[in-house]
Amino acid sequence: MTLACSSNSSKPPSSDGFRLRENLRPKSGKPTGGQAGHPGHTLQQGAEPDQVIMHRPTHCEACHCELPEAAGRTVERQQIHELPEVQVQVTEHRVEAVGCPACGHVTVAPFPTGVHAPVQYGSRLRAVAVYLSQFQLLPMGRIGELCADLWGCALSDGTLASWIAEAASTLEPTMQVLKGRLLASRLTHVDETGVRIKGLLHWMHVAATRWLTVYGWHRKRGQEAIDAIGVLPQYQGRTMHDRWRSYDRYPCAHSVCGAHFFRDCLFVAEQEKRPWAQAMYELLLQMKETADAFRAQGAKAVPQAERDALVLQYFEVLRQGFAEHFALAPPGRGPAPKKPGRKSQNASENLLDALLKRAEQVLAFLDDLSVPFTNNQAERDLRMIKVQQKISGTFRSEHGASAFCVIRSYLSTMRKQGRSMLAALAAVFEGSPFPIAWEPGT
Repeated sequence: MTLACSSNSSKPPSSDGFRLRENLRPKSGKPTGGQAGHPGHTLQQGAEPDQVIMHRPTHCEACHCELPEAAGRTVERQQIHELPEVQVQVTEHRVEAVGCPACGHVTVAPFPTGVHAPVQYGSRLRAVAVYLSQFQLLPMGRIGELCADLWGCALSDGTLASWIAEAASTLEPTMQVLKGRLLASRLTHVDETGVRIKGLLHWMHVAATRWLTVYGWHRKRGQEAIDAIGVLPQYQGRTMHDRWRSYDRYPCAHSVCGAHFFRDCLFVAEQEKRPWAQAMYELLLQMKETADAFRAQGAKAVPQAERDALVLQYFEVLRQGFAEHFALAPPGRGPAPKKPGRKSQNASENLLDALLKRAEQVLAFLDDLSVPFTNNQAERDLRMIKVQQKISGTFRSEHGASAFCVIRSYLSTMRKQGRSMLAALAAVFEGSPFPIAWEPGT
């Protein structure tokens, strides 16, 4: 009997154990590695090197005569791309006091903005430390070791924690701008995953577009959490999700993830041996490939003739599925006693109901090619949250989890918009976070 795994259900890959995971992508037939015609990324010589060292022969290799004054010419050059020696640069600020020649009052010059202690770390160093913690997910102890090895400065956990809290506080207004941008977007991907805070299960939610990311955590998974995070209650565009029932409560347009239906169809085809499920899997794959082809041509939607033919096949497969279900259903034995709750159904029935009741949500990508087939955007944005949990196990405080959500939202958005995350964090510590654009270049 085929068991449920990450390839044919919503179970996480970590539950597969040592089982060989099935790849759902069809084979392209191309060889592995770089494909013919791709640009490549070979290291190239720079036109203006930072340092030039000339190597001149001292003796003739034929007669061994000395060559001290003979004219030479460069015949070949080779370059080494190397890191400069890394050391902390110390800048001392001195303010002067000047007595007024007219009245005798002594005026002392102010220190520049951001200079507020006899000794402090600069914005770039603080940015690197917070980046390593909140984006690269290094534990605090290892960040201290790295800073000591690279720059000779030993950072305590308390110092790094205070920098994280400072960055999160400075970015609070930016978070409100981010949410406003999401509310104005045409399509938003949403998803959630379990995280541990102080050892207890909580939920990390994400709302994201191609250019924007907002994270938030809550003790609950459903509507209470979604309302508290504050994006979907006011959202008027289209949201893409994985059929979690709490999302259905919001009046915006909905699309559902096709990759989840891929896995569900495979499970029903393998586990319950239903031919209709295999046919639906192949049809959904055909729909996706058709949409991808027309999207690559610059079309806004799948042409009406092709679209209608695919939709007709969709409902024909559903008809076959319901026919198979009723043909295999056991004969009735009178009314069954009523039990509280929903009627129990097998996976095939649940999948048929979902594909029928959510048909418009499943097929929306055919009518609007800006709508993707999957919810991969949200799932990609949540993936590193699971890595953080595997590294650290839990957030040690609610304040730490909140700071992580704020800083990670900002850094993820900066990365999507093509900005340097280190420069963006340095700007935070200088008191002027980078503005949130609609998309790169705006």
